[in-house]
Amino acid sequence: MKEERINNMCGGEGYVTIKHLLSDHEQSLNKKITLYAQVTIEPGHSLGYHEHHGESEIYYIISGKGEYSDDGSLRPVSSGDLTFTPDGHGHGMANCGEENLVFTALIVAD
Repeated sequence: MKEERINNMCGGEGYVTIKHLLSDHEQSLNKKITLYAQVTIEPGHSLGYHEHHGESEIYYIISGKGEYSDDGSLRPVSSGDLTFTPDGHGHGMANCGEENLVFTALIVAD
């Protein structure tokens, strides 16, 4: 599995680590899935607010605590929570806890 560390992702603080759960070949077999990954945000780091156009994204929180921005409205998230950002809307995520915030991210083309 390919893993990458992205600094200031979407204008966020610090960095985000993304472990791609599908190979490029597997992902290309179904052009509807543009990303399926495990994302890790360390304490004090964030994934900046961004909008989706022509696609939707789902987060499933595996562990940790975060503050999720849903079209600018903030709400806490933790293990077992699910978020959905439809086409034309935006979101962001900050780790506000003391341990890593880990979640899966699935982006599906509309």
